[in-house]
Amino acid sequence: MAVAEAVPAEERLFSLVLALVATEHGLTKADILSSVQGYRQRYQPGGDNATLERQFERDKDDIRDLGVPLETLESPLEVGNNHLLRYRIPKGAYDLPGEVVFTAEETTLLNLAAEVWREGSLSSESRRALLKLRSLGVDVDDTTIGYAPRVRVREPAFDALAEAISRHLVVRFDYVKPGETAAVTRSVEPWALVKHEGRWHLSAFDLDRGAKRTFLLSRIVGTVTKTRTTFTPPDGDPAEEALADLQRVFDSGQVIVDVVPGSDAELRLEGRDRRTGIEAGEGGRRRLVIGCSDPALLADELASYGPEAKVVSPESVRAGVIERLRRVARSHVPVGEAR
Repeated sequence: MAVAEAVPAEERLFSLVLALVATEHGLTKADILSSVQGYRQRYQPGGDNATLERQFERDKDDIRDLGVPLETLESPLEVGNNHLLRYRIPKGAYDLPGEVVFTAEETTLLNLAAEVWREGSLSSESRRALLKLRSLGVDVDDTTIGYAPRVRVREPAFDALAEAISRHLVVRFDYVKPGETAAVTRSVEPWALVKHEGRWHLSAFDLDRGAKRTFLLSRIVGTVTKTRTTFTPPDGDPAEEALADLQRVFDSGQVIVDVVPGSDAELRLEGRDRRTGIEAGEGGRRRLVIGCSDPALLADELASYGPEAKVVSPESVRAGVIERLRRVARSHVPVGEAR
């Protein structure tokens, strides 16, 4: 199933640690590559997984460099057979030192953090990994694997699209294009779900237009309807191709913004500044140059900063911000005054 957000390295490592802590007898390399988040998306049963195996070897080194006690266990029946090596993280060796204690306030905060991270005890990704490991005869600790490494916020359409991708089913959904208010029904072959710049996108073949299209999940309105019509997935890796296309669009977009020093706008945008050093803008502001893959979404964000951010160029984004601010102003005219 081509569902990828180009899983971040930290999430892959966290998922690997969870899986290795959750098993008492250890997991083989095949168990890990076929089941753990960040590996299983690229695993090819019976195929060439050399690149993925090299990734796992690097991840093992990274985990050990972080101080995690990862153990390698040889098979007593075939000593020296690397294919039968098992990996695990002994729970006792990974516990906090006995002298580490928390105050009541710290314990409360940790409990709150745990509740935020918990995703209904088991996330859908964790459930799939858990079932896969159990089908391989691996004993796992449900309570350990039930914690997600970070808060997950997915669009309502995500699960239905992910299922359609895995089953190769054509889907229909209503979609609102940027700058429009009316939704249009799209019938597509869903190829891949990818996450770029913090937003989920669907790479698909639009049957009505006869061309490949990328859809932003947040613009899908209503429910996704899965049909009974199947399709043959394209050759290659549609997820990687979609991410590369989105990145090219992002790199080609350039928006110049002047922000008020010390403002919320500067704090949120400075990490996306493409220039080194600090450049002065108009009126004592700081000038930032940021990438843009979706002018409408960027205009939404910049308008939310109010007077803290001023778009210098391009004019299309500047006009988009102005229109949004005018819309807000019109909606707040006191009752009885002319609009």
